[in-house]
Amino acid sequence: MEMLFDIRVDSGAKYRARGDDTLTLKEKDWCVVRKDFYLDFGQVDKVLNEQPTDAEKAEMPKIQRKATVVDQGKAHENQMRGKSALRTSSQFVERLNLPMKLINAHYSFDGKLITIQFSADGRVDFRELVKQLSHAMNTRIELRQIGVRDETAIMGGIAVCGRPLCCCAFLKEFASINVRMAKEQDLSLTPSTISGLCGRLKCCLKYEHAGYLEMDKTMPRRGDCCECKEGR
Repeated sequence: MEMLFDIRVDSGAKYRARGDDTLTLKEKDWCVVRKDFYLDFGQVDKVLNEQPTDAEKAEMPKIQRKATVVDQGKAHENQMRGKSALRTSSQFVERLNLPMKLINAHYSFDGKLITIQFSADGRVDFRELVKQLSHAMNTRIELRQIGVRDETAIMGGIAVCGRPLCCCAFLKEFASINVRMAKEQDLSLTPSTISGLCGRLKCCLKYEHAGYLEMDKTMPRRGDCCECKEGR
């Protein structure tokens, strides 16, 4: 019987894969995954107690095996190759004067694909960059633009509360957050107060928002008189 697993690769990217329950995979285990035309290497981030549907099976990556010591050694070599590829890519970006910030480079397990993640303020025409990198590294290149919140989740850090950032600790997806949430919680609207390290509104504004809205239905308004046991 097949089960669903959340897989995380060394670049911080995640995807969902299916695998046979006879593999006895658990969280933190390393595994080799078949994705499209190449093999990938990643760590089990979460074991889902769900089975893939027939429609999902056709498109979803499949876990081939639990990683051996030899597999892990090869994956470590790929990490070193990824760092070298990132340095090379940075040189090409500088040469082409492209307005983009490279974050990391991930080699597939079999070396058939290099995935490079980057951030930028707007859309970037990187066709010439891909062409030159493919020629220089003699392999297929995939450039993937991510947002500043995703970048911060990959880089990690400590929030003002003193704990690791929620986005790299447990959040699986980013909820929609707006300034109105801060207003309804009677928080200071100073940007430095309600913004996280990524420069966007803090994810934790969402956590207690529903509770504030529920409490607001029965709480008196400012200036209202209240009846207490000590009197009015």
